[in-house]
Amino acid sequence: MSESIADRRGRGRRPAAEVRAAVLTAAGRILLRDGMQAVTFDRVAMEAGSSKTTLYKWWPSPGALAAEAYFAQSRRVLDFPDTGDVRADLITQLGAFVRWLKDEGAEKPVSELVGAAQMDESLAHAWSESYALPRRELARQRLRIAQRQGQLREDADLDVVVDQLWGACYHRLLVLRVPFDESIVERLVDHALYGSAPRGAEER
Repeated sequence: MSESIADRRGRGRRPAAEVRAAVLTAAGRILLRDGMQAVTFDRVAMEAGSSKTTLYKWWPSPGALAAEAYFAQSRRVLDFPDTGDVRADLITQLGAFVRWLKDEGAEKPVSELVGAAQMDESLAHAWSESYALPRRELARQRLRIAQRQGQLREDADLDVVVDQLWGACYHRLLVLRVPFDESIVERLVDHALYGSAPRGAEER
């Protein structure tokens, strides 16, 4: 009996960081597999081996938990490369984003998260402050490097470039709701970098 008690005392309570990681992993798995409506505190707590009280303490709503789980899941596939060739890097990153949406199960969760954010203030804040704005800044940082290297015009509007690239994907996904796939990526990048006017037109 003394050994059993010692074992239990040795195991003790899991560190908070470990519990949080387990919760986010479980929530991300549920989100990508079954959609946002399936991400409830009851179900996530059960799958993560945690308590609902802990989830209520850390997240103001299941939507906020689903959003953070999405951020954690997407981070591993949406890194922004810097090979020195801005066109190639944009194609690589935007291609990874489109594959993440269309081939790796994120299309439905993203649509649901953005839709729910219109009614859930805590989710809207999490989506903007923890995901959308930081990812936008990562893109701007890469584009600023390209400007300094002379690969983009000094007066290029980097926010507009970001809107043209990722905004086009979100527009097709959420507004038009039309099919698209990775084949669009290179065309989006070339239009954002080079425009649609005939070459040399701006010198005339």
